[in-house]
Amino acid sequence: MALAAGDKAPTFKIKTDDGGTISASALKGSPYVVYFYPKDDTSGCTKEAIGFSESLKAFARLGIPVIGISKDSLESHAKFRKKHKLKVTLGSDPETEMAKAWGVWGEKTLYGRKYMGMERATFLVDAKGVIAQAWRKVKVPGHVEAVLEAAKSL
Repeated sequence: MALAAGDKAPTFKIKTDDGGTISASALKGSPYVVYFYPKDDTSGCTKEAIGFSESLKAFARLGIPVIGISKDSLESHAKFRKKHKLKVTLGSDPETEMAKAWGVWGEKTLYGRKYMGMERATFLVDAKGVIAQAWRKVKVPGHVEAVLEAAKSL
């Protein structure tokens, strides 16, 4: 199921690397960004996380929290955050329940080998819990800026 603009965002409750949890119900009435990424501390994922961290104040001025989700453990997230001085909230989805609900877990191919993995995707959700914009198969350069620009229109 590929979620797109106009679809209701799936509900979720997920543990975060700071020892807390974040949920759709806690964010109700507020817009938010949720981005899915394949793996902590890999080149593209690191650039994306640093980009969102560097733009976090601009998102905060718009009242929009940013949450990064991968299937990596909370411990891995904590190391990733510390190593790269990340400011963005990182959620752990080890069973890929949230990824499946959002339609970003599926078959991928690398050098002809097929495997199951996380699609790099970002969703901008409005205050009513509806997806305002979805970016699928994200390319990192310029992506954070595009999300921030779209967020300004909410």
